[in-house]
Amino acid sequence: MNTQLKAKFLYRRDRKHEEGFTLIEMLVVIIIIGILSATAMPSFLNQAAKTRQSEAKNSTGALNRAQQAYYLENQVFADDVNKLSVGVVNSVSYNYVVSGNDFINQVANLATAQQADLKSYAGGVFKSANNLTTVAILCEANSAGNAPINAPTSASACANGSQRMQ
Repeated sequence: MNTQLKAKFLYRRDRKHEEGFTLIEMLVVIIIIGILSATAMPSFLNQAAKTRQSEAKNSTGALNRAQQAYYLENQVFADDVNKLSVGVVNSVSYNYVVSGNDFINQVANLATAQQADLKSYAGGVFKSANNLTTVAILCEANSAGNAPINAPTSASACANGSQRMQ
């Protein structure tokens, strides 16, 4: 009986050394987790900026549509955001203005970024060639920054430094 007890004790003692992780295994796991988090972190941090930019795209598009409706009723484009009654207000992220010098033929709706990590947007509404309808365009700045964006040059072309949104 004493021999069986010694055998069980030796078996359990030897098995204890086989349990758990070694220091090298633990370091490998920590390094792999670090690499994965380093590659995923930039995309997570970018999501907040993309959300605010989506707000500006939607607001500029709403201003374009409101300008088209305003033109149908008044035969002239609105020269102020408040005249459009769409509820687009300036925020910490964007400043919205209506720009133009010929409100009979065209108007620009500008969303200027107020933070360096955001892109600015410009919407334009133009009277069509047949003078019966209006045509709108939405442009996004090529790079982030709080510099003002130029208004679209025509119903089919954005200004330099910006690209047409689909």
